[in-house]
Amino acid sequence: MKIAISGKGGVGKSTFAANLVREFAERGFNVYAVDADPDVSLGATLGLDPADLERLKPVIDMKAVVDERSGGGGGALYNLNPKVDDLIDDFTLQQGNIKFLRMGAVKQGGTACYCKENSFLYAVLSSLLLDKNDVVVMDMSAGIEHLTRGTSRGVDMLIIVTEPTRVSVQTTRVVQRLAAELGIKQVKVLVNKVRTEKEREFVSSQFTEAELLALLPFDEGVLENALAEASGLLSGTGVMPGVDKIVDEILQEVER
Repeated sequence: MKIAISGKGGVGKSTFAANLVREFAERGFNVYAVDADPDVSLGATLGLDPADLERLKPVIDMKAVVDERSGGGGGALYNLNPKVDDLIDDFTLQQGNIKFLRMGAVKQGGTACYCKENSFLYAVLSSLLLDKNDVVVMDMSAGIEHLTRGTSRGVDMLIIVTEPTRVSVQTTRVVQRLAAELGIKQVKVLVNKVRTEKEREFVSSQFTEAELLALLPFDEGVLENALAEASGLLSGTGVMPGVDKIVDEILQEVER
C-alpha cells in the first residue's frame, strides 16, 4: 500500500505522516517512511536518532551512484530510467520494521541542472511505488512535485492535510486539482487541529463527506511532543487521537 501525504506548511502534515508510519508499524506492517519534503522533518518527528539522521545521505545527492546508473560523466545524454530497485535498502535508516529514506531537495533556479538527479529520484520513487509489497508513506512538500504521471500510477491514496482556515483550504483545492490531472483516484482530505464547533461547521461547508477522511481535534499531547527536545512518538508519546480509526478507514478505502 502506497500513501502520499501533502499539505500546506504548519498544518501538521509531517506529524500525521509520522503517526501513520507508527500505526502501520504497530500493526506489523513493514513500512517505508519517505521524507520527500525539503524541510526533512519526518525523521525527527518519528523520533529517530539525530546523529543517524545527520549521517543519512539524501538519495538525490548520491552523485556517484546517479552518474553510474544514469550513464556516467557530465554529458547531456543520460538514462531516464536507471535501475535502482536493488539499492533502496542501502539508502535507508532502519528501526524495527520502519525503514526511513530521505529523498532530498530539488535544486533552486539559477543552479546547475538536476536532470539526471531528478530522473534518479523518480526512479527511486517508482521502485517504491510500483515494486514493493510493503506500506510506503511519503511525506510530500505542499504540492506534489515529486510525483509524475508514471509514479502516480502506484499511489493508492493521496491524503491532503489541512487546517480549518480559508488559506489552508485553498491550498488543498490546488493539490486536489494537481492530483486529478495526474490521475490519482483516491484523494482524501484530513482536517487537523479542529478546536471549535464553528471550525467544524466551516470545514463541513467546504468539503463533502466523500472528500473527508477525518477531522482531528487539536491535542495538547501532540503539541507537547512537538515542543520536546526529542520526539517520543515511537515509544507512544504524543500519538494523534483517532489515528487508529483513520488507518482502519484507509485500509477499507484502498480495499474497495
